[in-house]
Order: sequence, then C-alpha cells, then structure tokens
Amino acid sequence: MSICTKTGDKGTTSLFTGERVAKNSLRVQAYGTIDEVSSALGLARAFAQKEEVKQLLLELEQTNLKLMADLASITDKYYINNEIISNIDQKIVEFEAKLPALTAFIMPGNTQSGAFLDLARTTTRRAEREVLTLAEKEAINENVKIYLNRLSDLCFLLMRVEEEL
Repeated sequence: MSICTKTGDKGTTSLFTGERVAKNSLRVQAYGTIDEVSSALGLARAFAQKEEVKQLLLELEQTNLKLMADLASITDKYYINNEIISNIDQKIVEFEAKLPALTAFIMPGNTQSGAFLDLARTTTRRAEREVLTLAEKEAINENVKIYLNRLSDLCFLLMRVEEEL
C-alpha cells in the first residue's frame, strides 16, 4: 500500500474509528499538535545527555501515540486512563525531588535537549488549549486534559534536569 492514497486530496481525512472529517477540524488540529509534541520529544531524546531522561522521553512518545488515538477516535473506549495519569504523576514527583527549588525564571537553551524539551512544553500547552476547545464542542476522553497538563509540567522538569550542570 502506498503512502499516497489520494483520499485526502479534497481536504478530508479518516479518523482512527473510520469517520471522515475535514483536515482542519478541531479534532484533527488537536491530535496534529500532539504529533508536533512527539516530534519535539524525539528531538530532545536524540540530544539527551541523561539516560533516564532519554528512556522516559521514549515512553512519553509511545504514550502520545495512545493520546492521538484517543483524539482521533469517536468512541468511549480510551487508552489514556488513570494508570497512565498516576505514572506521569509519579515521574513528576521523582524528578522534582532531584532538583533544587526554583529561585528565578529559567532561560532554556544551555543544552540542545533542554531547548527541545522547552519546545515540547510550549507545544503541549498549545495542544492543551486546542483540546479544551474541542471538548467544548465534542465528547473526548477527560483524562486527555489531565495528561496534557501533567506532560507540560514534566517537560519543564526534564528540561531542568538536562540543563543542570
């Protein structure tokens, strides 16, 4: 099967559950932004200096596939669940404990990985806003909102970990 199916030539795409929607629909915009987040996480992983960060970034990229599936589906069977939320909460606590208290604003960019993690954080915040807009119009997995809020926090912490000298 070719990557070029030509089925989207008229501005529509298929959701994971088969429905055809406009490529600029709120749903497609939301999961498209998550795809951008995953790209930024991949860049951060490619340049990460700390093995624990590198491994966690791979896990987050894999979880984002589930997140996109939730947003690309019109269903009540979801992948992002309470266990995934608990896991990300646990990672936040774990990494926060390794860092000194913040006393000033941080200017990211001391490392390539840190800069890409900050890009992932800000892109996650945009995805969160897009998901909130989508949720005003259509039913979504409510855990997606929670996960995105936590993911941006975790990206910030991982940026700090990578940029610690």
